[in-house]
Amino acid sequence: MKVGYARVSTGIQNLDLQLDALKEHGCEEIFTDKISGAKDKRQGLEDALRFVRTGDTLVVWRLDRLGRNMQHLIKIVNDLNDQGVSFHSLQENITMDKASATGQLMFHLFAAFAEFERNLIHERSAAGRAAARARGRLGGRPEKLDKKELEMLKTLVASGTPITDIAQMWEVSRTTVYRYLEKQ
Repeated sequence: MKVGYARVSTGIQNLDLQLDALKEHGCEEIFTDKISGAKDKRQGLEDALRFVRTGDTLVVWRLDRLGRNMQHLIKIVNDLNDQGVSFHSLQENITMDKASATGQLMFHLFAAFAEFERNLIHERSAAGRAAARARGRLGGRPEKLDKKELEMLKTLVASGTPITDIAQMWEVSRTTVYRYLEKQ
C-alpha cells in the first residue's frame, strides 16, 4: 500500500499541490500537517508512521516535507527500512529500501542538498531582518498602546484599578498589560 504524507509550514498555505501529486501516484491513505517542519511534534507524520506496515511505501512530495533536518530525515527513513517499509520522494524521484544501495546513496545526497537549501533560506531571512533593522524597522507586531494610552494605563494601575478591567478597556490580555508595565 502507498501511504502519503503532505505538509505545509503554515495554516494559510495550501496542501492541494501535494495532495494531488500523492493521489496521482496512487496513495490510498494520506496524512497531513499544517505546521513548521522545525517542530518536533507533527501529529500527521506521527499518525502516518504508526499506520504504515511491512511492505508499504511512505510517499512524500519532496524530501523537505518529511524531516526537520538531514539527521531527522535519515532517522525516519532508516526506521522505515527497519520496519520493512519503503520510502519514495516524488520530486527527487528517489525510492529507498534496504535492497537498493543506489537508492540509499541518492537519498543521502538529496537529503544533504535539502538541508543546504533550508540553511540558505534561513540565512537569507536573517540577513533580510538585519537589513530591515539597520533601516530602523524592528519587525514584529505593532504596539497595541501608544504613549498616551501607556500613561493612562500607568495612572489606572497606580489608582488601584484591577488589571483585568484595564485589559478589557483596551481589549488585550492581562499578560499584555503586565508586559507593558515591565517595560516601564
